[in-house]
Amino acid sequence: MTETLLVTGASGQLGRSVINHLLDSLEVPPPRIIATTRNPENLADLAARGVTIRAADFDDAASLKAAFKGADKVLIISTGEIDLANGKRLRQHENAVAAAKKAGVSHLLYTSMPNPEPVSPVLFANDHYGTEQAIKASGIAYTIFRNGWYQENMFMALPQAIASGLWYTSAGDGRIAHGARDDMAAAIAAGLAAVANESKTYTLTGPQAYTTAEIASLVSEVTGKPLHVVPVSDEALTEGVKAAGVPEDFARIIVSFDANTRAGRIAMVTDAVETLSGRKSKTLKQFLEANKAALAG
Repeated sequence: MTETLLVTGASGQLGRSVINHLLDSLEVPPPRIIATTRNPENLADLAARGVTIRAADFDDAASLKAAFKGADKVLIISTGEIDLANGKRLRQHENAVAAAKKAGVSHLLYTSMPNPEPVSPVLFANDHYGTEQAIKASGIAYTIFRNGWYQENMFMALPQAIASGLWYTSAGDGRIAHGARDDMAAAIAAGLAAVANESKTYTLTGPQAYTTAEIASLVSEVTGKPLHVVPVSDEALTEGVKAAGVPEDFARIIVSFDANTRAGRIAMVTDAVETLSGRKSKTLKQFLEANKAALAG
């Protein structure tokens, strides 16, 4: 197989991990890999390994068309441009899909989220749902990876909660199967390198789903520090997050994650990560143990 594989957002954490798995785990020859980013100078190390580096700006359709030229399979890693008022990220993704079609790409891959349909409590879910619809409407064969929440995302809340001994949440008894970012990257890389070209959607999760109370208990066990869950309303949590200095739009997004969890919309556990990557997924306890010092200060 001589397909050329392109990864957008290659200077980000997920993009770099995907490319490293292509090179090291799957032994894809570097000349078959194209890595795109707004800042090519950040990928000098990959260029030194023989990977083709191209500039790509999701706000510049012409740059995307040029970047995608000659690529057979394109992985669109969702951008970080979350804009609740103007829908900037969805427009960026639609630009990328249109550019892929013009460039003659044969297979599109995309990193979405679980259950992004319009009824989702997650405030930016429509960015993902709209992108999925644009990909399907393009007529290009596709693979959609609906990535669950990363274990690494827990760094946003856990250190402060552990320090105070109190974890404020509106997630109720909802469950999440946090997965390791690198495990998902391994699965995505395997999907990108696969020979099959039929359209598929995978939901990527960790190996076990926990309630917030169960996570707190696990954190206490690993760190030796007591952590008590304090149930609050979405409104109270929003005010508390804002009081901690978080801008209102981002505070609302954070709280929408808890509302999504409470609604049971991210409680699923799948074996897609292990099936695609061929390796065992990192458990939440393993993540906590590996990051015990950083989490507990």
